[in-house]
Amino acid sequence: MKTGFIGAGKVGCSLGKYLSNHGVKVAGYYDRDTEAASDAAQFTNTARYDTAEELAADCDVLFITVPDGLIRTTFLALAGIDPAQATTDPAQAATEAALAGKFICHCSGSLSSREVFAGIEETGAFGFSVHPLFAVSDRHKTWQELDKAFFTLEGDPARLDDMSDFLTKAGVRFQIIDPAAKTRYHLAAVYGSNLICALIGESVQLLQECGFSEEDALKAIGPLVRGNVEHALEAGPVQALTGPVERGDVTTLQKHLGVMTAEEDQQLYRLLSKKLLGLAREKHPDRDYSDLERFLQ
Repeated sequence: MKTGFIGAGKVGCSLGKYLSNHGVKVAGYYDRDTEAASDAAQFTNTARYDTAEELAADCDVLFITVPDGLIRTTFLALAGIDPAQATTDPAQAATEAALAGKFICHCSGSLSSREVFAGIEETGAFGFSVHPLFAVSDRHKTWQELDKAFFTLEGDPARLDDMSDFLTKAGVRFQIIDPAAKTRYHLAAVYGSNLICALIGESVQLLQECGFSEEDALKAIGPLVRGNVEHALEAGPVQALTGPVERGDVTTLQKHLGVMTAEEDQQLYRLLSKKLLGLAREKHPDRDYSDLERFLQ
C-alpha cells in the first residue's frame, strides 16, 4: 500500500525512512514547514507535497506525525470536519470524503485511536495508532535502530488484520492492544524511560554530595546502571534483584533513610523499597521478610 506522512519531524522522517527501506512504497511528505518536508523527502528519496489533500489522494495509508496536540485538528481538517460540530457530535459533523477506504494512523504513545479519530467512521476511513516503544531522538539516524524497537498497534477492529499485515510485511515487531488500555500502556513506557532519568538524577546528586563532579558521577554509575538494566532485561527484574532489600537488611535501610533530610526523598525510598520487597519475596519465597515489611510500614 502506498504510504504518506503528514508531518516531517523526527518521527515522520525516521519511520518513513525505515518503511521505505523495508519494502513499503512511501509516496512522500506534507508539512506546513516546506523546508522540513523537502528535507524528509530528499532523505527518503520520495516527494514533497504542496497540500495534505494532495498527499491523501495519492496514498492508501496516511501517518499523521505531528505533535500530539495537533493530531486531532489535523485529522479534522483533512476529513473536512468542522471542529465546532465535532466537539458535540462528530458523527453528524463528518462528511463522506476523499478518505474513504484509507488507513489513517497516528504515532502518539498517550493518545488512543478512539479519542483522536472520533467520527472517522463517517468518512469511510479506518483509524489506528502505531506507536514505536522507542525514543526517537534524531530525524536522520534513529531509523537505523527501529528494527530493534517494539511497536504497539490498536484501532479499527474491522481492518486490524490488514494493518497487522502491513506492519508484518515491513518487518515491524508489534503487540496489538485495546484502545482502552492506551493510558496504562503509556504509563508503562514512562516507568521504563522517563522515571529512570529521575532515579539516575538522584544517584548523581548523592555522589556530588560525596565530592564527585557531575561528569565523574555519571561515569561512575554508568557500568552499574548498564549492567543492572541489561541483566533485568535478559533475566527479568526478579532474578536481577540484588541489594539490601533482597537481603532483608533492615540496618542498611535505616542508615540510608538517616542521611535523607527531605521527607519526599524518604517517602520515595520507602515506596520503591516496598516494590522491591514484592520482587524479593517472589525470588525467595521461603525467606522471612516480616521485619523489613514492618520497618517499611
